[in-house]
Formats: sequence, C-alpha cells, structure tokens
Amino acid sequence: MRLSTKGRYAVMAMVDLAFHNRGNPVPLADIAERQEISLSYLEQLFGRLRKGGLVKSVRGPGGGYLLSRPATDVRVSDIIMAVDEPIKATRCKPGSPAGCRHNKARCLTHDLWEELSNQIYLYLSSVSLDAICRSEILGTSGVFLRGAAEPREAEQLLSAAQ
Repeated sequence: MRLSTKGRYAVMAMVDLAFHNRGNPVPLADIAERQEISLSYLEQLFGRLRKGGLVKSVRGPGGGYLLSRPATDVRVSDIIMAVDEPIKATRCKPGSPAGCRHNKARCLTHDLWEELSNQIYLYLSSVSLDAICRSEILGTSGVFLRGAAEPREAEQLLSAAQ
C-alpha cells in the first residue's frame, strides 16, 4: 500500500501547524517554507481540511490557520480521510460486495489485504498530532538517533542501517 503525496503532505502540514501554534494563526506561507511544499498545493489541502472541520482560518493581517480542536484530539486518520485519501490495500471498491476480478469475484488474498487496511486505519487512528509533536512516535531511526551523541554520528548510523 502506498500513501499518496496528498495524504503525506496534509499530515506534514498539520503536524507543523500543531507544533508552531502558539495561540496565534499560522500562515500557510510559513508552513510551505518549513515543509518545502508548494503554497498553492497547501491552499488546496487546507480547503479540504477546513471542510473536514480540522482547521479554521483567520483572515486579514496576522491571519492564517488554527487547529479547530486540541492536537491531542486530532488523529492522523482524521487528516488523511479529510483530504479524501483512502486507506485501503485492496483493488476492490471499499464496501462493495463485488470483488476486483473480471467476473466480480474476490481474489484469494482479498481478506488479507482488507485486514491490512483495517490495521493501518486502526494504527493511524491511535496516533494524535500531539504525540507526533512530542516525538512519542519513533521509527527505527529514532532508536539509532537516541544512541548518537553527535548529529554526524546519527547520520552515519542511519546510513549504515540502510
């Protein structure tokens, strides 16, 4: 399964917003610069995030975006679903009794991929923006980085792991 740029960028931008939110609106231009994402692309994503009830916009000088609820209550799955990113590993249409094969039958591995989709959704539903901002979600790179004394040493450890 592959998460598209739309989903990844939306999560990156929302984490940036949560991290830099000091009670004041955060301009999209600042998020675009920090995350190296096109401003026009962010505007499209934030339109969807606003419609999804995850952010609210503030117009005028000093304007920008704020989270519409605390970062502890915003889940990664909420963000991905708000930008219309499906969380699925099957070729079949979600919720359809028909399978993806030419005769509408399900393939032998359908239930495997459907359960993988469910597990991914459950995991993403368990991760809040706050947990990411507080570095509570660490992959294997976090294990290596915690053991490194210097940034250069951390870089060498990451290179060796790949």
